[in-house]
Amino acid sequence: MRGGLVLLIHSLKRARALVLGMGLLLAGFQVFLTLVARSLHQSNAFEQISQLVPPFMRQMMGPSFVGLMSFAGIIAIGYFHIAIMGSLVGMTISLATQPASEIETKFMDLILARPLARHWIITRTIALLTICTVVVLLFMMSGTWIGLSALAPADAEKPSANLILSLAVNLGVLMLCWGGVGLAISSAARRRTIAGALAGLLALATFLLDYIARAWEPASSVGWLSPFRYYSPLDIVMGFEVPAHHIWVLIAVAFAGFAASYVLFSRRDI
Repeated sequence: MRGGLVLLIHSLKRARALVLGMGLLLAGFQVFLTLVARSLHQSNAFEQISQLVPPFMRQMMGPSFVGLMSFAGIIAIGYFHIAIMGSLVGMTISLATQPASEIETKFMDLILARPLARHWIITRTIALLTICTVVVLLFMMSGTWIGLSALAPADAEKPSANLILSLAVNLGVLMLCWGGVGLAISSAARRRTIAGALAGLLALATFLLDYIARAWEPASSVGWLSPFRYYSPLDIVMGFEVPAHHIWVLIAVAFAGFAASYVLFSRRDI
């Protein structure tokens, strides 16, 4: 137990620059979004922007477009913007491939030379993923709270605390889902670059699959294979009830990846 804790602390120290940098950047971005939303609100630009968008695009985007063209909608964008989502999934995969990195650099030989069971390597990585995910999202929510407290106009309809928390939890579960996938691949790989590339390509492929399946009817029959199908931030913003099984599917994928990691790592030749 003590050896696993020491290993976790060592991993947290190695990851602190990445995690704190990402957290501060996202917190700053949330403050910046509040400035943007305040400027649009004070100039009554939301309606003008809506009118500039062609009718066919408004129809294609549906009611979600109306929801985003509001003060609360602009604030919420940070929790599901494709750049933010992609960066956080990439960070999670990077952290999840730590076992492969330790094997590649021979650091794993030093770890296992001590009286430490193999399963602690995987347990450490799962704990690392969970802690880093929570820390980044706490920074992000703190940036949202600071921006709303200091910059939001008094007459603006602010996003509720429950909405922000729901978006953060939804994003966190998606990160852990891909953390489980990345860890399973890393548990069988010898090089971090290969493990990271495979997990990243799989994430991109399934994201594109979900995108195509939503826009093209013939592909909708296989859209369920993508974890991104069960990531529904726009529904949360619009106030629609998100099916409970969406969250549970992402959690199940994460746990399946973690379970596979234990099996693969315990049986592999280091």
